[in-house]
Amino acid sequence: MTKNKVFLAAILLLPFFLCAQSTNDYTQFVNPFIGTQTDETGALSGSTFPGATMPQGMVQLSPETELMVTWDPCSGYDYNKDIIYGFTHTHLSGTGCTDLIDVSLMPLCTAVTPEQLKAADFGQHYSHDKESACPGYYQVLLQESNVNVELSATTRTGIHRYTFPEGQPQTVVLDLDRGTFRGEAYYSKRRTYDVIQAQIRLVDDHTIEGYRVVTGWAKMRKVYFRAEFSRPFNQHLLMNGGLSVGNSDIVNGRTLRAALSFDSKEGNELIIKVAISPVDNEGARKNMLAEAQSWDFDGYVKAAHDIWQRELSRIDIEGTEEQKTIFYTGLYHLLMQPNTMSDVDGRYMDTNFEIKQMPEGQTYHSTFSLWDTFRAAHPLYTLIAPDIAAQFVRDMVLHHKTYGYLPIWDLWGQDNYCMIGNHAIPVLADAILAEIPGIDVEEAYQAMVESSTRSHFNSPFEIWEQYGYMPQTLQDESVSITMEQAFDDACVALVAKKLGKTEDYERFYRRSMFYKNLFDPETGFFRPKDEKGNWMEGFDPLSYEQPCFVEGNAWQYMWFVPQDPQGLIDLFGGTKGFLKKLDENFSLTATSGEVNGNASGFIGQYAHGNEPSHHTVYLYNFAGKPERTQELVEQVRSEFYRATPCGYAGNDDCGQMSAWYIFSSLGFYPFHAGSAEYVIGTPLFNKATLHLANGMDFVISAPNKTPERIHVKSVKLNGKAIKDYNITHQEIMAGGTLEFILK
Repeated sequence: MTKNKVFLAAILLLPFFLCAQSTNDYTQFVNPFIGTQTDETGALSGSTFPGATMPQGMVQLSPETELMVTWDPCSGYDYNKDIIYGFTHTHLSGTGCTDLIDVSLMPLCTAVTPEQLKAADFGQHYSHDKESACPGYYQVLLQESNVNVELSATTRTGIHRYTFPEGQPQTVVLDLDRGTFRGEAYYSKRRTYDVIQAQIRLVDDHTIEGYRVVTGWAKMRKVYFRAEFSRPFNQHLLMNGGLSVGNSDIVNGRTLRAALSFDSKEGNELIIKVAISPVDNEGARKNMLAEAQSWDFDGYVKAAHDIWQRELSRIDIEGTEEQKTIFYTGLYHLLMQPNTMSDVDGRYMDTNFEIKQMPEGQTYHSTFSLWDTFRAAHPLYTLIAPDIAAQFVRDMVLHHKTYGYLPIWDLWGQDNYCMIGNHAIPVLADAILAEIPGIDVEEAYQAMVESSTRSHFNSPFEIWEQYGYMPQTLQDESVSITMEQAFDDACVALVAKKLGKTEDYERFYRRSMFYKNLFDPETGFFRPKDEKGNWMEGFDPLSYEQPCFVEGNAWQYMWFVPQDPQGLIDLFGGTKGFLKKLDENFSLTATSGEVNGNASGFIGQYAHGNEPSHHTVYLYNFAGKPERTQELVEQVRSEFYRATPCGYAGNDDCGQMSAWYIFSSLGFYPFHAGSAEYVIGTPLFNKATLHLANGMDFVISAPNKTPERIHVKSVKLNGKAIKDYNITHQEIMAGGTLEFILK
């Protein structure tokens, strides 16, 4: 074996040493490839990415398996593909829409001509046999060039290590024109991002700086970067829109690329550090100086590992290897975001595109996928990381101050206004009712009220209060909005009651009951009305093409009354009629027309692959049949979560799919996500321990748990029987033991 082959073999073995840790190491159970593969039917998987990132990191450094990232997967990486086109520094994890994909680098073992740089197709094949990942580390061998690529990250800096084959040309391509297309299944294939202006500047023979201003799902995103190289580049080619710019050391325009050449006689290893900033180049420089002065790649990997180990250690579980892999990978996916959106000096870009300053030591965050994450992801943060949850509340309130209302879907500091409702409201309510420290309660409550009374797109509150529902003739998606707005109002009412604001409580409680005004007892569904109170014609409860619903049909939305399950039961004439309808929900497999692309993971009409269904399995608790809830929880856990690349039944949606599993395997779930209370399910493990932020431990014990035993015979909190299948946040935070006896 030649010297170069021996060296390469050693490099390929390195990931196994980096990822394999001691038996007490939680990171060994994280598989970043879970959720990166579509199933055999082509249905959505998790739309996650395998690259390197930190908890709430600004940088997510990961490969692209598409020349132009499409709708599915939105993360840019598809396990089914065998070509990598570049390594970019920002990604979205598990979302249903695509954006980011900034500052692409690609190593090559050939010189690059102007024609090749213009075409910008530098894809290289790879094999999963020579690819690996663990928290804070990713590795792959590119086949055409035989370059081994390793990636790591700090919070705001991506770290690359390229090992080139001996004696071969060494080139790195920088592309500032990478972006996204909508998937053909949803729209005609068209470019959905637009680079408004960009710059690449050669600072010296070791350093490049630049930026791009791009508009897409998030408007007017500004991404600044500073890239430092461990060895000097001796040649460069800069290009704007297909035209090379000679020997210039700077290029401005919209379609910018650069090719940098390195002397192979100076070594086979090249390390690149790329710091980014949403503010300016000075921010990128400061981020680099604060986080990435060293050239010790393995040191960055070790630091990332240690931080992930600390974060994952918030929960201990006793389970099988597969159960631990699903659980800790889910916790890893949850903790990736929301993302840091301020520089180390505390500066950030607010919703008015003004540069603001956080107090010293504080961090501003973005990526609030609230229509998804309010249900379980944010309650899980509130439970296991209340200090971080308090920061999220503060940042949502800051958003409200400049935008006029709380965020709908906040990305890169801007609101892309995706989906419906204003589900920052239950997040704030949950945090306030949980009494987590670090929240200005009055300020947060004022933001909730103003966001519930100040009309805006999808939320015409004067119509809401005039009619007591959203008329389809005046507001599209009217049934879904009515159901979700009623829930948000219930969350405001709960906080108003806690704060002794009686008039507000009465107003918002009354509004929270508006959902009843769209229930049709004749059909047994919530359905649309016009402004005169007449039922709209053409109603089909199985259809996903009804304009009154969002990403669901009437079956899935009829259960979204988490604020008033007893009221929902009463609409069906009592428990018997309710249970008959609920049983039918989990058994009816009929369809009508095309199924929405976000709906998957079916049990009858229940669709676990999309969020509106997530609480529904717990409804049986309120109708006297908790054993049926326990059976369905076990069915969902076992059928729709796997320790494989095709491991999720639908988009992970910034950790929501993962959070459902984490809660439901612990044995309780935030059914009413804005109440700081949980309903009892059935535990997956013999023992799980929450190491709480206040220093207390909360132990979930099921000593006689076996795979066959899923039904709860009894459950006790600190020796006292729980008969209402409900537990509060404060009871958990007091520490102690929740003991299940199963049968």
